[in-house]
Amino acid sequence: MNKKVLNLLSKLREPEESPVIHTNEVSEDQLTVEQDKVGRRSFLQKAGLGGLSLGGLLTLPLEDQLAHTTHKVNRYSNPTELKITDMRIAQVGNVPLLRIDTNQGIYGLGDVRDGADKRYALFLKSRILGENPCSVERLFRKLKQFGFHGRQGGGVSGVEMALWDLAGKAYNVPVYQLLGGKYRDKVRLYADTPRVNDPGEFAKRMKGRADQGFTFLKMDVNIGMVKHIPGTITNALPHGELKDWDANYDSYGRTMHPFTGVQITQKGVEEMEKFVAAVREKVGYDLPLAIDHLGHMGINSNIMLGKAFTKYNLAWLEDMVPWEYTDMWKEISQAIDVPTLTGEDIYLKEGFKNLIEQRAVDIVHPDPGSAGGIWETKKIGDYAQEHGMGMAIHHAASPISFLATVHSAAATQNFLALEHHSIDTPWWDDLVTGIEKPIVQNGFVKVPEKPGIGVELNEEVVKKHLRKGEGYFEPTKEWDELRSWDRIWS
Repeated sequence: MNKKVLNLLSKLREPEESPVIHTNEVSEDQLTVEQDKVGRRSFLQKAGLGGLSLGGLLTLPLEDQLAHTTHKVNRYSNPTELKITDMRIAQVGNVPLLRIDTNQGIYGLGDVRDGADKRYALFLKSRILGENPCSVERLFRKLKQFGFHGRQGGGVSGVEMALWDLAGKAYNVPVYQLLGGKYRDKVRLYADTPRVNDPGEFAKRMKGRADQGFTFLKMDVNIGMVKHIPGTITNALPHGELKDWDANYDSYGRTMHPFTGVQITQKGVEEMEKFVAAVREKVGYDLPLAIDHLGHMGINSNIMLGKAFTKYNLAWLEDMVPWEYTDMWKEISQAIDVPTLTGEDIYLKEGFKNLIEQRAVDIVHPDPGSAGGIWETKKIGDYAQEHGMGMAIHHAASPISFLATVHSAAATQNFLALEHHSIDTPWWDDLVTGIEKPIVQNGFVKVPEKPGIGVELNEEVVKKHLRKGEGYFEPTKEWDELRSWDRIWS
């Protein structure tokens, strides 16, 4: 082989060629890449698609030698020169999908959590334009001051997920590999199940989840389910229907548990216990069974319920009081024998430190859509593991953040189970392509092995389910300009 060819080859690397995802605008450089690709295909076809011997290779013209020897070089991403050029949103239902574009034609996907405002993410656009998305930790430190607990963490978290997706695509590896590798090839799910105000019917629904292949179940058992029975609830009258999700600021749904004044009676405990007993009788004791949404009431009522539920060997009782009240959580956890769990609205590892260090709960429960994203969720899990605690993960958004969470779960040793909140949404799987369907099989999901998060959006299906009045990744130029001095110290 002549020296000119050898010199050129010495400068080239040969990773597997990764799939390309193009933005709507194709640059001159991208066109050159595509032309090169066509040229290589043409040459290989001429060569019989079976490879060449060294002797045969040396008889070819210089340009054909290069086409053959460089056909596996990834020309779609030079990570050190990758730059963010745009960020756009497409709102599907109550979930804003997020896309970050780059100068090299690849993009990253995330979402801003269920029920979050897309502006939590758009506000960050001016702070990442021109940056290298592969510097995930650096950009996260730059952005994290703009998140907060609950849905307010959705912007930072969604951007973080999209950055990891981009980094994985740039380096041609799945996200879990960038987190240090995986502990498991598939991730166990727990099935959330909407409640119904009849113990027998609820038991049938829960058995239906088991029949679908789920090996971990969760049910909502709420004081509102027994309120219609006289003598079960004290002080419910001022709060109307006891709606957990009432948006009015002074409503029951917006009042923290210790401040509602609502109490459950012994009769109320017995009536709620009927639901748990019926489910256990129907599904047996082999499957873990957790309980959520008990209601907004003080710690004494929660302790009464916890003690009554002991005999049903529950996996956990969830969000019994707001996560901020570490001392209350510790008091409840020490008073009952059922494991306790909270954390889906906590932002950053720092928000979990008191709960973990004081062992105020038995299991932590971050949602990557609030906690800060993929890497921050792993940090939370690792910190809990140092203190002898397990981690379950909350999720209720799109398949993009769901599969991003799967990478985090796969890379965290003390992971227990991931919530699947979209079992009854028939088109949920169809929002993405590039992955085996159904995504959930027998209560587990396989860890994606493609670069980045491992899926792309199905444009046709996403457009079909856009929120009324919303466009498909429309331009967001009004968010391009940085208008503030962000330093928070002097």
